[in-house]
Amino acid sequence: MADIGSGAGLPGIVVALARPELKVSLIEPLQRRVEFLYEVIEALKLENVEVIRAKAESVKGSYNFVLARAVAPLPRLIESTWHLIAPGGSLLAIKGESAAQEMATTNLKKFKSHQLHEINLDDLPTGRIIEAVKAG
Repeated sequence: MADIGSGAGLPGIVVALARPELKVSLIEPLQRRVEFLYEVIEALKLENVEVIRAKAESVKGSYNFVLARAVAPLPRLIESTWHLIAPGGSLLAIKGESAAQEMATTNLKKFKSHQLHEINLDDLPTGRIIEAVKAG
């Protein structure tokens, strides 16, 4: 699993804590945030987390799940992360109230995706999770 634009480690650190069997890659371009992430990983003694200092566009790899929170509008987010998603994998974008508008302006034909939908969670009344599934 990859967390794009990890910042303070959300949601990547939380996923790593909840699912210690998963390998989590925190992808963050800013050095001061990377240093903070290393401190958190050390303090929490997380062995399933790696930090990659880079923009998503320049990272190599293949992930079943790519998570992003407050990184970019959905069309640009998909453009910059699609190469990281394994066939059959998903991009999970945590969005605010702009989710419906962003979905309406996103064309996935060039990405060969077969699904784009919203996941509604009762505990997140103003937040939305948009899932883009890469064809397998």
